[in-house]
Amino acid sequence: MKYVIKSILLITVLALISCGGKDEKKEKDQIKIGQKPKTEKKVEKPVADEVPISKQATLDEKGVGPIKNLELSPDIDQAMAKAGGELFKNKCTACHKTDRKFIGPAPTGILERRSPEWIMNMILNPEVMVKEDPVAKQLLIEFNGSPMANQGLTEDEARKILEYFRTL
Repeated sequence: MKYVIKSILLITVLALISCGGKDEKKEKDQIKIGQKPKTEKKVEKPVADEVPISKQATLDEKGVGPIKNLELSPDIDQAMAKAGGELFKNKCTACHKTDRKFIGPAPTGILERRSPEWIMNMILNPEVMVKEDPVAKQLLIEFNGSPMANQGLTEDEARKILEYFRTL
């Protein structure tokens, strides 16, 4: 009886040892079957000197949407800017802070980086912009895939917010 138990134990140990091969053996077996051996994927990190799209100026881009051309007067319409500030406060501050990156980019200095048409189209048409506009696509990536919500604003309301941005 002892001999049978020792034999079963020995066979079990040998079976366990033979099942646990090295990774090299597994890779060779995979190559034989026609599969590629597993390799570690290298994740490319952005270059430290690379300027994020939120800081790059793309003033020649107009975006995708209803606004094709928009001329801004040299003087800021203070009444329009005040109304735009209220709209921004009520509709946009959940995701945007005026002077710092939050969920979305800060609008301070936006007119130095984006055209008025692009800004208006982004406010009015954010879903199409992130699908079709290259700058909006890059911003979506930079801001962790958080798409801008469509607030259902009219062109007049978007124009007021744009005028408010001119005061920042």
